[in-house]
Amino acid sequence: MKTSIFKSLYVQVLTAIAIGILLGHFYPELGAQMKPFGDAFVKLIKMVIAPVIFCTVVTGIAGMESMKAVGRTGAVALLYFEVVSTIALIIGLIIVNVVQPGAGMNVDARCESGGGVR
Repeated sequence: MKTSIFKSLYVQVLTAIAIGILLGHFYPELGAQMKPFGDAFVKLIKMVIAPVIFCTVVTGIAGMESMKAVGRTGAVALLYFEVVSTIALIIGLIIVNVVQPGAGMNVDARCESGGGVR
């Protein structure tokens, strides 16, 4: 039995992205009117993330045989977090030193105070 390609999640996501791009390009005012729906969707996703992660962690801990395995897994997770965070920090520092964002900006201090705005 063959399943339709449109039932797979990644095809649905890519189709929705393409429709969103086309809608924003050809009908920008309709896209702007639909912004509250997009904002609500993002807020719903943010609201669901924490309980899903909590339930996943609790289920994983409950499924382990011994507390020794829980401790070992926690230590490995902490080590992984520290290593990945350090790598991200190093990459960020390298990119900032190479690209130097904001190096060509000449900002006058009088403009920063807001005194020039009427």
